[in-house]
Amino acid sequence: MPVPQATNRLRVEVSGLARDTLAALQSTNWPATHWPHLLAVYVEQPGSEPLPMLGEHQVHAGLLRFVPAFPLEPGLRYRAVFDAGRLPGTSSAAAGKVTSVLQVPVRPERATTTVTQVYPSVDVVPENLLKFYVHFSAPMSRGNIYEHIRLLNEANQPMELPFLELAEELWSPDMMRLTLFIDPGRIKREVKPLEEIRPALVNGRRFTLLISGSWRDANGSRMKQAFLKRFTVGPPDRDPPDPRRWAYQAPPIRTREPLAVDFGEPMDSALALRMIHVVDASGRLVPGQPFLAERERLWKFLPLHSWKAGRYALVVESIIEDLAGNNIGRPFEVEIGGNSVPQAKSGNTRLPFELR
Repeated sequence: MPVPQATNRLRVEVSGLARDTLAALQSTNWPATHWPHLLAVYVEQPGSEPLPMLGEHQVHAGLLRFVPAFPLEPGLRYRAVFDAGRLPGTSSAAAGKVTSVLQVPVRPERATTTVTQVYPSVDVVPENLLKFYVHFSAPMSRGNIYEHIRLLNEANQPMELPFLELAEELWSPDMMRLTLFIDPGRIKREVKPLEEIRPALVNGRRFTLLISGSWRDANGSRMKQAFLKRFTVGPPDRDPPDPRRWAYQAPPIRTREPLAVDFGEPMDSALALRMIHVVDASGRLVPGQPFLAERERLWKFLPLHSWKAGRYALVVESIIEDLAGNNIGRPFEVEIGGNSVPQAKSGNTRLPFELR
């Protein structure tokens, strides 16, 4: 009697009913309150009464049909009951009940999602590192992310509250990249969290970022495996990046060789890909694709078309950051109570170059 569909949408069909009976069921004289007594589907619950499912009764193509309002849940047991004695014009004494039981098997989890990369990818990070980017191979689930992330010290013991635990989690629109901030109070000097709890990262020490395999992706499946990023901490970096000190390698004309820029240090991966542009002599964007190399120390730009001779410029937005969150012209950490606070440069840094 039950006919399961590919999407766990069950429908219960009763065949072999006489035309007159089907016509009577379609009649406006047939009370709607009689349907649940004629044909019903129940969810069986151990130790308690079966729970009737909501749904719609239909008469179609010579069949009496019941379509539940909700899909079946894997692992639950369902019972469909057709009481022929409730048909119009039928004596209950001469008819009986037909019962059919169905259980949707529990599908085994397909654990396929992994952490594909964590940035910064370098093995040595500054003591005042601002954030990590965690990239996944598939969309992840939102909520309670800090239950699945640990920062371990050299003894593999979890550090106390190293991250800025935001209620509004910082996911990319496709839910495949998470931005994870080190608590700024554990970075800046002369602020209470640093004085009371000590820095999250300590120069000369080794740490491990652990992403738990119990984290579930957007499909509800656990991750394929846990992920470990081991790294060493170096001295703090409080010097703002200066694009005028970067090294450049110009490409030859009539080729699609990439333009290469050496930052001299690793930069924030997400911002480096978004905050640097190439424009022509008229100020129009040159179409192409930027990418990073050498552990985020090199920025390269692959043009869509071959380079032509002429004047160009590299435009760097001032909010680009290094690993410690320092912007162009402004360090992430400024002197508390100082009279001269460095200010971020207004606008962008424009670096002209010419191809011949």
